[in-house]
Amino acid sequence: MTRTRVAPEHVDAGALRTVVDGRWAHVREETRAQLAANDDGLRGAGDLTTEEYRARITGALKILTSSGRPHTGFDPTVGGSGDVGGVVTAFSMLAYGDLSLLVKAGVQWGLFGGAVQVLGTERHHERYLRRIIDGELLGCFAMTEAGHGSDVQHLHTTATYDPAAQEFVVDTPYPQARKSYIGNAARDGRMAVVFAQLITRGTRHGVHAFLVPLRDTDGNPEPGVTIADDGRKAGLNGVDNGRLSFSGVRIPRTHLLNRFADVAADGSYSSSIENETARFFTMLGTLVRGRISVAGGAGGAAQKALALAVRFGERRRQFSHPGTGEEIAVLDYLAHQRKLLPALATTYALHFTQDDLVKRMHDIQAPGAGPVGAREQRVLEQSAAGIKAIATWHATHTIQTCREACGGAGYLEENLLPALKADTDVFTTFEGDNTVLLQLLAKELLSDYGRTIRQGNPLRIAPLLGGQLAGVLAERTGVASLARRLPLRGFDLTDPARRRALLQVRRTDTLATAIRHLAPALRGGADEFAVFNSAQDLLLDAARAHVDALVEQSFADALQRIADPGVRGLLERVHDLHVLTTIDRERAWYLETGRLTAAESRRIRPLVNELCAELRPHARTLVDAFGVPESRLACPMLDDEAWAPGPSAPAAPVTEQVEAG
Repeated sequence: MTRTRVAPEHVDAGALRTVVDGRWAHVREETRAQLAANDDGLRGAGDLTTEEYRARITGALKILTSSGRPHTGFDPTVGGSGDVGGVVTAFSMLAYGDLSLLVKAGVQWGLFGGAVQVLGTERHHERYLRRIIDGELLGCFAMTEAGHGSDVQHLHTTATYDPAAQEFVVDTPYPQARKSYIGNAARDGRMAVVFAQLITRGTRHGVHAFLVPLRDTDGNPEPGVTIADDGRKAGLNGVDNGRLSFSGVRIPRTHLLNRFADVAADGSYSSSIENETARFFTMLGTLVRGRISVAGGAGGAAQKALALAVRFGERRRQFSHPGTGEEIAVLDYLAHQRKLLPALATTYALHFTQDDLVKRMHDIQAPGAGPVGAREQRVLEQSAAGIKAIATWHATHTIQTCREACGGAGYLEENLLPALKADTDVFTTFEGDNTVLLQLLAKELLSDYGRTIRQGNPLRIAPLLGGQLAGVLAERTGVASLARRLPLRGFDLTDPARRRALLQVRRTDTLATAIRHLAPALRGGADEFAVFNSAQDLLLDAARAHVDALVEQSFADALQRIADPGVRGLLERVHDLHVLTTIDRERAWYLETGRLTAAESRRIRPLVNELCAELRPHARTLVDAFGVPESRLACPMLDDEAWAPGPSAPAAPVTEQVEAG
């Protein structure tokens, strides 16, 4: 018999926050205290000019440095504590404040410093890392080019070795090869990690990373370096994005970050990884921290937006109740609940998934973690790509929903939501375009399938073959409903295990469908590009279904670790709402494939409505548990004095209320 899950009458926000804060609870509490203590220095642009805003963010960077928090993510040999997961958690919480600071800090310590740490060797660590950590050497991460954003492997910037001078000569061969949208470049950066094609003895060896000085001690561009300012952007105007071009810029041979490859004084090239493609992806894999950090920042922004919108929804009243004459809080309307509460449920789901991802990254990358298997690293990279895409899309959608839920007040800059909307919009693009990341994930899933077939593991092969067989039966016999419903006969949408089965079967089926359509290319003899291009939508569906199942699993695993029965009971209902919302989003697929009948599909919406009504009394508790500092939520639309109760207007007829609202 299905166990009925019911939310408790009351749950303490503090007890819930303990669960939400998880492994790095102490880091979260310290970061909240720092955000509250430095409110003025870490607040947004206001009426500042671009230059004033950039100067404020650079000043805030120094406040962060003085806190010691950036140091914790680096190796103890250079003054850090090796708490990789802790520093990613702390930086993600900067989204509660000014997102320009989050991005600038991410560029300085996550991308620039992180690249020197993971791609460099002892000679780079000794000379540069302490200065980077202490904020003495501000730098850039120069990968993206105007003509090559996602296709990093084929960047056109070159670094050609000159054995006579024992130097690399860095060049931008044509305008579209210039480094574009580079954080810290326009104003503050003194050095950049530049990704370029390494050429020695007339042979290209693929993309490598080099340390290239940008400015002298007086702040003037170094000879051969051209720096341009990207100017005003839609958001994040505290970050000085710029463009970099190089013309015959000479750097010492030792400025090659040589963890995976090196060039000797005579120009001979060596690498521990012979295959150029494998070497390239190994190098990129070490930089996975950036994608995980962006996903965390997106989650923090979504949490803040929901905290603002839920609090406003409790205060804002529209139309009088026909029976009592009292005006009704807009959050008591079902339509308003359906806007905010499913988004809140998914924000919780992604929070626990992010927490799980950070733990896995920490266990792999922290000093002393030991050797890491290729599969562990590959799964981490897959998860990071998929979660970054889904988390940033979710933040974009959620912040827009919250803006609309706050009406005209939500459109005023003073009420914080417009800045959140503008500053997070580009999150779907940097650290990997979301569509490209899902394609990357899908290709990795295909590669996993190929490895499974070659290894002959029957336990892993069976689900995929079953999915392919179901698809073939559906196409050849037209009995899709019967063939596909057999494993789920007697489906009960109130049963959490059955709902999980729906997500898992979609993950298996969508991948099997993509494989079936790609079979001609996999067998050879077909136009590989044409075949893959024609199946691109199927690959994206498979990647999304994979992430959906991953997120549900992380949330379910988190529930099993909760000891407090009240907190667990509440989060079980939040989990239910998230899963049903996910199934509701994909109802067309479930109906087309026969996984749900029309009657079962019609049952989803009433269940979602019931859950929204059940969770409505807990909405404030759920957003308060995120622990966004009160100073970061303070705005006119939440000013208690502005909501002093007044006499209610006479109740309008119900028909008039419907037309007006």
